[in-house]
Amino acid sequence: MKRLRRILLFLGGTVVIVGILGYFGLSAIVYNAVTATNTLCTDWDYTPAAYTIPESELGAEPITPHLMPDYQEVSFPSLGDPLTLSGWYIPAAENPEASDVIILVHTWAMCKKAPNMLFTAGMLHQAGFSTLLIDLRDHGNSEIEDGHFAAGTDEYRDVLGAWDWLVTEKQVPPERIGLFGASLGAATSLIAFGEEPRIAAIWADSSYAEVEVAIRDELTRMGLPTFIASTARMMGNLIAGDDIGSKSPLLAIATAGNRPVFITHGTADTRLSVQYATDLLNGAQAAGATNVQSWIVEGSTHVSAMFDQPAEYEERLVAFFQMALG
Repeated sequence: MKRLRRILLFLGGTVVIVGILGYFGLSAIVYNAVTATNTLCTDWDYTPAAYTIPESELGAEPITPHLMPDYQEVSFPSLGDPLTLSGWYIPAAENPEASDVIILVHTWAMCKKAPNMLFTAGMLHQAGFSTLLIDLRDHGNSEIEDGHFAAGTDEYRDVLGAWDWLVTEKQVPPERIGLFGASLGAATSLIAFGEEPRIAAIWADSSYAEVEVAIRDELTRMGLPTFIASTARMMGNLIAGDDIGSKSPLLAIATAGNRPVFITHGTADTRLSVQYATDLLNGAQAAGATNVQSWIVEGSTHVSAMFDQPAEYEERLVAFFQMALG
């Protein structure tokens, strides 16, 4: 009888240990699934001078005015990190020394070659802006750090490195520099906006508000239990040394004050909920931000509004930055 009891205790302990190891193993798999930066940009041979866009209201014909043949390959350091970043600087066609400049920040697992980045840069370039498209660390042609996206908590330094390069190397006054970000690039840009009060304005397309909420929603979408979210955050510390919840767009937008902010999101977004846009707007309002605009785009999916409604997107985008930086 005693022997049987010992065997049962041993088996019970083994089951518990296996369960714990399985739980942490699953958490590590989830962390890797939502942060690994196996970039898709190798699938595209695009440059600002030659690219195509998905099917949209524009069709194939009107993309020609949005091409940017005179671009420059540039590199610059991340701010405060020993990483070299890659970018395309596209000076305005007329009077580039006096033009306003927009930094464009791509989505997770993409890069500056993504069609939504190039097309948006083309909209701004056609309107007389200079643009700087960047590759975040672990993406595109920028230096690899650890192969994981840190939810903007590290990458915001890359955005600030681009901003600092414009200020110091190109001698662009801070009040003439704006940010454009899409998806996790929008979240990263919002964090940078919160860290540097001299950033003049930001357009954030399809951002999340708080990363842990976004991870829980992603787990639900994947059919996994949401309690894994907190352990997945711990895995970020163990695997890559990243505390992905240490900064957030929601905290950052509270620093806006009277700086112009534009929040846009599609109602049919199944990747990052349109509710996050409401959360950001409510957070800005609660903090007393006085210059926040929004556009909730009916029927658009994740970061697709510039393709679904390109004429209105371009009109709103250009008007916002002309107002914000002019």
